[in-house]
Amino acid sequence: MRPAQRNFYEPSSAPGKGVVWEWENDSGSWTPYDMEICVTIQNAYEKQHPWLDLTSLGFSYLIDFNSMCQTNRQSQRKRRLRRRMDLAYPLIMGSIPKSQSWPVGANSGQPCSCQQCILVNSTRAASNAILASQRRKHYGGTTGNTGATGTLTAVRQSNTFAGTSLWSPTSTSSGPNNNNISMGGGHAKAEQVLLPLSSANFPCSPVMPTLSSAHGHHALTINGQNNLNRPGTQRISMSTARGAVPPGVPALPVKNLTGTGPVHPALAGMTGILMCAAGLPVCLTRAPKPILHPPPINKSDMKPVPGINGMRRKTKKKHLRRGKNPEDVVRRYTEKIKVVPDEDCTICMERLVMASGYEGILQHKGIKPELVGKLGKCGHMYHLLCLVAMYNNGNKDGSLQCPTCKTIYGEKTGTQPPGKMEYHVIPHCLPGYPDSKSIRIVYDIPAGIQTNEHPSPGKKFSARGFPRHCYLPDNDKGRKVLKLLIMAWDRRLIFTIGTSSTTGESETVVWNEIHHKTEFGSNLTGHGYPDHKYLDNVLTELSAQGVGEDNLKD
Repeated sequence: MRPAQRNFYEPSSAPGKGVVWEWENDSGSWTPYDMEICVTIQNAYEKQHPWLDLTSLGFSYLIDFNSMCQTNRQSQRKRRLRRRMDLAYPLIMGSIPKSQSWPVGANSGQPCSCQQCILVNSTRAASNAILASQRRKHYGGTTGNTGATGTLTAVRQSNTFAGTSLWSPTSTSSGPNNNNISMGGGHAKAEQVLLPLSSANFPCSPVMPTLSSAHGHHALTINGQNNLNRPGTQRISMSTARGAVPPGVPALPVKNLTGTGPVHPALAGMTGILMCAAGLPVCLTRAPKPILHPPPINKSDMKPVPGINGMRRKTKKKHLRRGKNPEDVVRRYTEKIKVVPDEDCTICMERLVMASGYEGILQHKGIKPELVGKLGKCGHMYHLLCLVAMYNNGNKDGSLQCPTCKTIYGEKTGTQPPGKMEYHVIPHCLPGYPDSKSIRIVYDIPAGIQTNEHPSPGKKFSARGFPRHCYLPDNDKGRKVLKLLIMAWDRRLIFTIGTSSTTGESETVVWNEIHHKTEFGSNLTGHGYPDHKYLDNVLTELSAQGVGEDNLKD
């Protein structure tokens, strides 16, 4: 079971108007953006912005409205996008339910007792106290008005709690006139603030949800529009040092990377703001980058793996091992049952004492619908006709897999596309294995056309991130894993074609439930070393694919 939620949107938003934004995937069909992204794109489109940067939403894409394309900022790959009209979301009658509106009782004077409102209100009070204390230190005890109206300094003092930075790029004007800032119904005249526009400097950008905007009440507008991504706003001084606090901007007591402080609130982020408000010490650190590859290695330093012939395997067009026919394969691994137990066949869900649920749908002269067979190793029983149907729906490679316990009968093969696998020893050790050199495996699979065994025969499939480098320790256990990985490669079990769990892209080459270590000198991503359980875990995964240690004896 998974939780579900119901979201409310303004009638003037994309879902309220029935607008859907979609991007073109590799198969030529159209995939809709998530609703929050769709709302952001539509807002920028209506304001006639020439482009929109989705980095602040967590996506490395740049949308160009003139050419109607989406560009990946890392790979520079472009995809078409389109805007189409669909049914508008229905309007709700009355007010938004209390559990979805905030702050509850804001206009009636009744305070809300929910945990989020209590946190925000307490943070507001603590932030005001911190900022007032800082202003007394900097300006000799003089403090500005902290009411709902007044100068920009006063607005900053009263609204720092929400993380809705009034000094963010949104509050930057492209002209000499002052801006009217509306926040929760209060108005203030604001002078122009010059800040760098780098998205890295503004992790809590206004387009990202904050504690206030999550409840949908406090909205920040400037002259009725959002200047995000408007080219005119880039007349900002870019000489401001990263993390420097411009004049008039209250700083937070957060240590920066050099151990000194205070720093700009935008660099502290919402977590830093809340921790400061609670009186907790905060120090900003830079996350270390993962070490994905070893230092450069000469070809002369790449040596064959001891005990393994060659340094390369290559697969061409698929050559599946097929049984003579499905009936022969089923009979090979089962034995007939004379006394049938009164239990369910877990394939067709009919009782075993009854005829197979595939009677009339699947007909085989040699197998009657009421015949029941028991698999040799595990002993699970099924209608023989159901096993034939299951085999016809699979890879048809002469093997069977028990649907109950996953025991494999015969040699299981997969649907891995053609490619090559290389492996050699390199003169570097992995973390956790200081006394061993390393085995490097290089997989390389090109893009191509799907065949009948793949999800969409005749359509193209992509192959991202190749060649892929993987690593094992050069010891007895590491070499054993390599031998089994080579066997799994020959059986086309390492990769398959499906949907990437990382990018969401469909019709692409993905890992096939056999985990590999792709990070060489660290384990920041979880795909590196040290990980002393990895070799045992991957042996278990290989065994589940029918590639066990007993195969090495054969």
